Amino acid sequence: MTESFVDATTLWDLVERRAAATPDTVLLIDEAGRTLTCREFRDRAERVAAGFAAIGVAAGTRVTWQAPNRFETILASFALARLGAVQNPILHLYRHKEVGYAIKATNAEVVLVAGEWNGFDYGAMVHELIADAADKPQVIDIFSELPEADATNLGPAPTSGDEVRWIYFTSGTTSDPKGVRHTDRTLITGAWGMAAALDMQPDDIGSIAFPFAHIAGPDYFGTMLLSGFGAVLIEAFNPVSAVATFAANGVTMVGGSTAFYQMYLTEQRKDPATPIIPSLRKLSGGGAPMPPEIYDEVKRELGVPICHGYGMTECPMICLGSPHDTDEQRANTVGKPVPGLELRTVDGDENATGADSDGEVRVKGPMVFAGYTDVAATAEAFDAEGWFRTGDVGHLRPDGHLVLTGRLKDIIIRKGENISAKEIEDLLYAHPKVADVAVVGLPDRERGERVCAVVVTAEGQDPITFEEMVATLKDAQLMTQKIPEQLEIMAELPRNQTLGKILKYKLRDDLADKPWPA
Repeated sequence: MTESFVDATTLWDLVERRAAATPDTVLLIDEAGRTLTCREFRDRAERVAAGFAAIGVAAGTRVTWQAPNRFETILASFALARLGAVQNPILHLYRHKEVGYAIKATNAEVVLVAGEWNGFDYGAMVHELIADAADKPQVIDIFSELPEADATNLGPAPTSGDEVRWIYFTSGTTSDPKGVRHTDRTLITGAWGMAAALDMQPDDIGSIAFPFAHIAGPDYFGTMLLSGFGAVLIEAFNPVSAVATFAANGVTMVGGSTAFYQMYLTEQRKDPATPIIPSLRKLSGGGAPMPPEIYDEVKRELGVPICHGYGMTECPMICLGSPHDTDEQRANTVGKPVPGLELRTVDGDENATGADSDGEVRVKGPMVFAGYTDVAATAEAFDAEGWFRTGDVGHLRPDGHLVLTGRLKDIIIRKGENISAKEIEDLLYAHPKVADVAVVGLPDRERGERVCAVVVTAEGQDPITFEEMVATLKDAQLMTQKIPEQLEIMAELPRNQTLGKILKYKLRDDLADKPWPA
């Protein structure tokens, strides 16, 4: 990063400055071997912006878009940023319910789709959803007709980064999703935090294997523009083909989430003596808890550290591990709060908790979102002093690193005592018979909640027995009151399709009425 980027106000401003600073540096590489340099990306995105402008897209135009990872997807998004349109990205995994809700909730004027992709017709779905709408949005298939035009007469780009131009919907489980409002400035400051923590260099090559439509999309891309490194774009993640593509292109950082770390380990174990990606320097990601044992396995078997982090749609960059941290810090924390972010933990009485004392994590800073589309939801999300209530529980260590111990709703209250599910999960994950584990609280007349461990058996192993589980936790000196009363063996844990986060609410629902003891 150079001083010339410090006062950048918009994401398009970053594109312009990167094109001027390193015009011939390759910014994007895809699986087919196509490339776009920084200058080529700027020039083509501007032509696409002119194409959009020719069909009526302008500053403030409400645009919903849904497409998997391709050059066209990122070009369309940054062309909209060039115009100052209000973007509503939707994961390509979503279908009628989620897409229909987003189009109506944003009152979209334009909908960009991937056409027919991977056996599904996105255009047909949208036309079906808007069939009865009084004011039908314009639908454009950007994979077959990404509009382009001469950008010579394109008006000036927006200069303010403080207007809401991004709306992301959180995934609702029992209610409608919340619309999370972001500005270019909130996303850029998140990118600054990621860039500072990861310390990527211009000779690094990153990877975008997660959906670009996720909040991490502009956050990661902003980091690329700030640090000056390029990345390989994966359209549909398959660990075998993705690893081959990364190796062929000299990728130095991969990641995504804990589930991705596990997939890379699986690939490495097919031939332990041969590095799957010889150029690899580190893994990075977030979105789900990382047991320390996974860090140890990756460091031992892949030979590189993991820089694991913590963020959410409302604040995409909160903490992040760094290559300059120690192994102990990277394995047992989610890193330090990124520059510019204030973080504190509070107890149930709103009092700040001390070092090593758990409390709800609350944050404040320029990367925190600009509120929800629902005014009432916004009021509930912030406390009286303007701190955002994350709903996560953890503590700051004396070294300034954050340890997450669970969610407020993930804390199991057994006979009045708070029990951290993550503490038990980390201990059980280290057992050789355990490939995956989730600990949840289930309704119990006597205890209020009982502790239930749900385990996926490691390949080639017999399922862990209840007695083995108890012995493992006792050997780790876990309090007897925290040892699960129930053990369930499953073939796989339910996960979301984005970053592989375990859907604990589904486990609770599925197991709540199961007779116990079995």
